[in-house]
Amino acid sequence: MVPEHLAKLNDYRSIVGDETIERIREKATALRGMRVAHMNSTYHAGGVVEILLSLTTLQNDLGIPTEWRLLRGTEEFYQVTREMHDAIQAGDLDLTAEKQQIYEEVMAENAMRNQFDHDAVYLHDHHTMGIVAHARKRGPWIWRCHLDLTEPNPDLIAYLKQYADRFDAMVCILEQYKQQSFDVPQFSILPAIDPLKPKSRKLDPQEIEDRLAKYEIPLDRPIVTQISRFDRWKDPHGVVDAFELASDEVDATLVMAGNRPADDPEENEIYDDLIERQHERMLVVDGTDQTLVAALQQHAAVVLQKSLREGFGLTVAEALWVGTPVIGGNAGGIPEQIDHGTNGFLVESVDEAAHRIVELIDDPGRAAAMGRAGRQKVRERFLITRLLEDHLDLLAGFEARFIPT
Repeated sequence: MVPEHLAKLNDYRSIVGDETIERIREKATALRGMRVAHMNSTYHAGGVVEILLSLTTLQNDLGIPTEWRLLRGTEEFYQVTREMHDAIQAGDLDLTAEKQQIYEEVMAENAMRNQFDHDAVYLHDHHTMGIVAHARKRGPWIWRCHLDLTEPNPDLIAYLKQYADRFDAMVCILEQYKQQSFDVPQFSILPAIDPLKPKSRKLDPQEIEDRLAKYEIPLDRPIVTQISRFDRWKDPHGVVDAFELASDEVDATLVMAGNRPADDPEENEIYDDLIERQHERMLVVDGTDQTLVAALQQHAAVVLQKSLREGFGLTVAEALWVGTPVIGGNAGGIPEQIDHGTNGFLVESVDEAAHRIVELIDDPGRAAAMGRAGRQKVRERFLITRLLEDHLDLLAGFEARFIPT
């Protein structure tokens, strides 16, 4: 039985309709009793966590017992995986023999401590990928990569190939992320948001005012915000630079809401840099407060996601769902969500971002129309029920190996 405070599939009926709910239930029938496991590197922040929180709950609600396990790693290990993260997204790589050993030892230790006797196993991103080398498979093992694989470092791809080829499937976000050098069946599945999460709940004006006041965020001027991890690929410094340029033409307040997950030590440095740049009209706040995120997204004149590399960028869909236009970097999965000039703008420079900030603040009527268009696009393409159905279809492809109970 799913606890009352967790959403059940039927709770989405008023949003997606009866036909969608019944179709999902029918697809799940053949998979009922299938034991599924997911493993990733953190429970606390990022798009992977957002997705797994909902996906695992809904699969359990459908009678598909689904577990979620957390990788354990050392500080040195997370330094190595940070370098891998950058290299996957076209960064430099110095993967020495010592660093490979650090990575491989953590993989072996986690494989020993986690006995995967499940009918299907998902390993998320490169942090967990190497565990497959120690797998005793009962069913399919699936590698789910959530990063931007447009131009990965070829040396890292060569190293990861030894693991990729041991999986039964690789799931990336976009078709163009598929890797020709990997000898594994590859699928593309777009991420999605959960419209029933606290951050997506419609707040009344007093709730918004109270939550922003709690963080001493002034309401006397339009708010511009970026809500994301303090990751250099999210270009937080570029956001601040763009805001400073826009401030020459419009009066506004910039709020940088983010978090510093344990699996990414570099983000502490970025956070400290942003704190040094704070002033009366540029604030850095805690992005783990879901009600604050909801208040910012719903009250903001514009939301930015000025990423330089981006697997998808769930914060774009979150903002569009509550009716706020988004200025996004023209990178990775962001163009899948933003129709330039219709529900937001795609930009490739600080100057472009500044220009679009001014444009949206100066024309609130157009901004509101863009927000409405954005909500409709998310309803059609980026809700968790569609993602759930995609994963049921994926698992059904391995159904011959699974005997329903």
